Amino acid sequence: MTANANLPRIGFVGLGIMGAPMVRRLLSQGFQVTVWNLEPERASEVVPHGAIWAESPAAVREASDILAMCVLHAEAVRNCCFGPQGFDKASSGAKLIVDFSTVARDLTLEIAARMAEHGVGWVDAPVSGGPDPAETGTLTAMIGGAPADVERAAPVLSALTRTATHLGPLGAGQVAKTLNQAIVGTNYVLMAEVITLARRAGIDPALLPDALAGGLADSQILQRTYKQMASDDFDPPKAYARQLSKDMKALADFVVEQGGGMPLIDRAVETYVSYAEDGNAMSDAAAISAYYSKKKS
Repeated sequence: MTANANLPRIGFVGLGIMGAPMVRRLLSQGFQVTVWNLEPERASEVVPHGAIWAESPAAVREASDILAMCVLHAEAVRNCCFGPQGFDKASSGAKLIVDFSTVARDLTLEIAARMAEHGVGWVDAPVSGGPDPAETGTLTAMIGGAPADVERAAPVLSALTRTATHLGPLGAGQVAKTLNQAIVGTNYVLMAEVITLARRAGIDPALLPDALAGGLADSQILQRTYKQMASDDFDPPKAYARQLSKDMKALADFVVEQGGGMPLIDRAVETYVSYAEDGNAMSDAAAISAYYSKKKS
């Protein structure tokens, strides 16, 4: 598809499981997208679809009107912004960053403040949904930032999300994503236990999503992730365990910051992190069910 000159030029850094389909979605909607990734071989995921490869984050910024990131953690965000060829080294280009990464609020505020010194605004917009919604533009985004910056980010957010809620000032989106991960991570552990119990009791676990559909136990976790667990559909990974484990550790820190006293979350964090750190960091995030069944058998 030929780029639409009426749309802002997008610079996108991070071509992982989520970033690559997000870029393909933007390209399908007529955006010009310039990309960079730490592992350059990931360019093959998007360049054949029309993305333009750049040799550094700085070069991405210079070629763009709006910058977007979807990278693993705060260290990666910092490197993109302030590394040897980071955004801050560009002599011109985008004045707004939309960060789709999941990063703790205090680190988001710190990094954004440094970029503000270079005249660059920041919107934190962590997303939930997975690779398929990223490809179809139906992600859920939790937004933090100044209203004017969020308004400037609207073309990108509209193209990539079905739901994008502005929750407050910079960092508010990251708080909401932390709470999202509390629900998601705890449910991953719960679903692994339910599958294990069903098998022990002699019930085919694959029948439960249909049996419980429409009841109070129904959810996207049950209809999507649980079905993946019940069918042992883990290769290739749809998301890596290291990512959710990182988020669960951040959740534990957040709970402490808020005064603690959350035993269910504490136990879910302990269980999920143990799974990821027992040689499963690059396994599918949902494969905790297979691990759990083996450990409890």
